[in-house]
Amino acid sequence: MYRFLLRPLWILSHIFVIGSVVVMINLGFWQLGRLDERKASNATIVEAEKPAAVPIAEILPDGVNTSVAAVDEASYRSVIVTGVYRVDQQVLIPNRTYNGGAGFWVITPIVQADGTAVVINRGWIPYSFTADGPWDEFAPPPGTVSVSGMIRPPQVREESGIVAGPKDPTEGTLRSLARVDVERLGQQVDEKLWPLYVNLQQQQPEQIGQLPVPVPRPELSEGPHLGYAGQWFIFSTLTIIVYPLLLRRVARRRQREEVDSGASDTSALL
Repeated sequence: MYRFLLRPLWILSHIFVIGSVVVMINLGFWQLGRLDERKASNATIVEAEKPAAVPIAEILPDGVNTSVAAVDEASYRSVIVTGVYRVDQQVLIPNRTYNGGAGFWVITPIVQADGTAVVINRGWIPYSFTADGPWDEFAPPPGTVSVSGMIRPPQVREESGIVAGPKDPTEGTLRSLARVDVERLGQQVDEKLWPLYVNLQQQQPEQIGQLPVPVPRPELSEGPHLGYAGQWFIFSTLTIIVYPLLLRRVARRRQREEVDSGASDTSALL
């Protein structure tokens, strides 16, 4: 009754179905892994946000010589940076969104008393502005400013994968960068930059006007990963159940056809 299942085409069908089930199960576990990563990331952010904001030098005493590992460890810590904005060395970062609207991030170095500078992400502005200016409508307060914000590691161009993202010119003074590339910005800033940037949350004196809009704190939801994992496991379970039933149905149909064919041959002989 089931001998036909050993034919080459049916064997290929079995292999395809088994492979599909394996892939779906792996995708389900991959989504659970992503969920665990999201939970771990959320926990890290929550722990980092608990301490009160302190001067950045207390968190990273090595200043401009801070290591990548130290910046990663201090990521999401709230710090205070005091100094004077260098508006003449400000750049915009395109392709940033806020409440569904497209625009720029405004990136402005702030020079501290020791002569080093920290890159401040002052927030979002809409695309009604351009990288060529003018930028007077969202100019920062003049003089000494105290910024409270969240430490973030520099953004770097991802070299792996098919799409690596846009690449900034390696020479010249740019008015916009594809990402918050502190190393590239440092090529056109007079002061030495700390190897990080700070997402502004509060500022004294306060910003005049409504722009830039400070970047919201990270979203701490667990995302859709659990739901996606459940879908993949359901698909794999249904495949495991339905495919044998389909084979059984095909086998019975073929058996009935053989019986009917035999009966027709007998009737013809009579």
